[in-house]
Amino acid sequence: MGRAEENPLLRQFTGIHETAPLGQIQNGHYMPAFKKALNNARKEVEGIVKNTEPPTFENTIVGLETSGRLLGRVAGIFFNVLSAETNDRLQKIAQEVSPMLTEFQNDINLNPGLFKKVKTVYDKKNSLGLSVEENTLLENTYIGFVRKGANLNEKDKEKFREISTELSKLALEFGNNVLKETNAYSYLLTDKEKLSGLPEGALEAAAAKAKDKGHEGWMFDISMPSYLPVLKYADNRELRKELFMAYGSKAFKGNGFDNQQNVKKIVGLRLELAKILGFENYAGYILERRMAMGPSGIYKLLEDLYEASFKVAKQEKEGLQKFAGSLGFEGELMPWDASYYSEKLKIKKFDLDDEMLKPYFELNNVIDGVFGLATELYGITFKLNKEIEVYHNEVKPYEVFDADGTFLAVLYADFHPREGKRGGAWMNDFKPQWKENGKDSRPHISIVMNFTQATETKPALLTFDEVNTFLHEFGHALHGIFANSTYQSLSGTNVYRDFVELPSQLMENWAVEKEFLDKFARHYKTGEAIPCELVEKIKASENFMEGSACLRQLSFGFLDMAWHTITEAYAGEVKAFDEKAWKKTQLYPTIDEVCMSTQFGHLFAGGYAAGYYGYKWAEVLDADAFALFKEKGLFNKQVATSFRKNILEKGGTEHPMELYKKFRGQEPTVDALLERSGLK
Repeated sequence: MGRAEENPLLRQFTGIHETAPLGQIQNGHYMPAFKKALNNARKEVEGIVKNTEPPTFENTIVGLETSGRLLGRVAGIFFNVLSAETNDRLQKIAQEVSPMLTEFQNDINLNPGLFKKVKTVYDKKNSLGLSVEENTLLENTYIGFVRKGANLNEKDKEKFREISTELSKLALEFGNNVLKETNAYSYLLTDKEKLSGLPEGALEAAAAKAKDKGHEGWMFDISMPSYLPVLKYADNRELRKELFMAYGSKAFKGNGFDNQQNVKKIVGLRLELAKILGFENYAGYILERRMAMGPSGIYKLLEDLYEASFKVAKQEKEGLQKFAGSLGFEGELMPWDASYYSEKLKIKKFDLDDEMLKPYFELNNVIDGVFGLATELYGITFKLNKEIEVYHNEVKPYEVFDADGTFLAVLYADFHPREGKRGGAWMNDFKPQWKENGKDSRPHISIVMNFTQATETKPALLTFDEVNTFLHEFGHALHGIFANSTYQSLSGTNVYRDFVELPSQLMENWAVEKEFLDKFARHYKTGEAIPCELVEKIKASENFMEGSACLRQLSFGFLDMAWHTITEAYAGEVKAFDEKAWKKTQLYPTIDEVCMSTQFGHLFAGGYAAGYYGYKWAEVLDADAFALFKEKGLFNKQVATSFRKNILEKGGTEHPMELYKKFRGQEPTVDALLERSGLK
């Protein structure tokens, strides 16, 4: 199985647009492919080090950039499948291969001979006549070496190796624990009277879930399509509490999947790593390479938004308590009551709920609408091509073409939850974009979601939140699809973390616009367009409970910054740390049995450590950017072309603030966000 001619990962990809033969790849192919690819990559880097010619931009910086292509290909496929269609064997491979990859990266970054060559080129940068993109690549390469320990003494280099290897293992273990806890939970009810308030679609899905597991009745789990309807609609308060506690206590039960020690180990090792590199804390290290420079800048953003939202959120909570009382509720509202009474209040105020909207958001129509928006703005088209191999039969593979018919990208779209798929929604690439020898090698992009599934009597009907999520991930996808860089490390979404959410969050703005909804939102039975009054209600309710929603996001930002601005290792209780960190943002009583940090994958298994504030920063950017569309026209091609040319195509080839100013003509201000949110 390890021989190249037998291993599909090691053969030349001859499929449509050189796509990966995903249907042919088996678990046993990965480890031999990783070993071969790592061996190749080491030889390529060794060739750069041993080159006796004087170091140049081409033979050193570009040489490093283009090395390890096979390794990038194997890793790109493996880690995408690991997230979207995992199993125990893949998770074991990940635990084995992650330290190997970290060791390889450390061998590059901590190689004194290689760094000497990089530094030689870097020291001559002003006399090399480099383009803006070439200069960015040189800067990133040099600074990347320094930030990965190249200037350390031998003792600290060894410590850096140990820490980075351990961190890669812990992040995987953290994510696996959360997924296993999610998959392990289910709750069966056989008395239909205990399910009053739940919509027909949620009941059908729960009945189908029970049937699949060999039970009579209705089965619920803590995947979003099952969990959210219970929290929003179930009259049975005990059922709401049951699922809330199960969801909120993931990896916080003191069992084999508990993440409390992992959290403390991860933040402790990150702090140690930052200190070795000369930073006071991990946030200082991370934020050195962000738009919003330094922890003080982040705290100012969070505090400014807190000041604007807290009083509003407090009033919203008091209003909700009063409203619940008018319906006969006694006592203090608890976290498992908030969504339920908010939904009832929303119906009363706006005569609007998800169940009224879902018939107009049949998945295939939404696909047409979201893709159609890109066609309207940018002229691109999407063609489903089932000849392209996929990793699961639910995945839809599309070819994407530019306005002139030129091939742009492959887009894999994966919409529904499965046991092997982690929760949430994300965009990634199986293959990035780059240019070489006159050829523009186009990207293969993936968007993965966990949307409401079809039932025996209904097609997949999305909630309005799911429509927003689709637009969000599709915005990331456009960032990848339009990538137009020479170097893959600067291509697509390879931008500062607090800039990457701009394209995704910008797309969400169209969700409440009648001109957009009219194009695709049709009743799945009658074909009737979504009525004007429903669209008006969506628009009117856009800022419903906005203070509370803003405060919730800020709570995660404060928690993130608290963990990553510690200057001494934390030995206390994780739960106590959480409560102290976000205390001023909490509107509801503390529940001892639930914990955020133990399941906070963005921070401890993803790339958002000291970066969660980026969602709020990107809201500042996207509100400011969308204001230009509002001013010039929702589908204004001139504005769209400017956004494509200055933001989407450029990736990380220039500093994001420079790119933003080229698009907008000015730096962003918080005004548009506060106005849009009704917080001004």
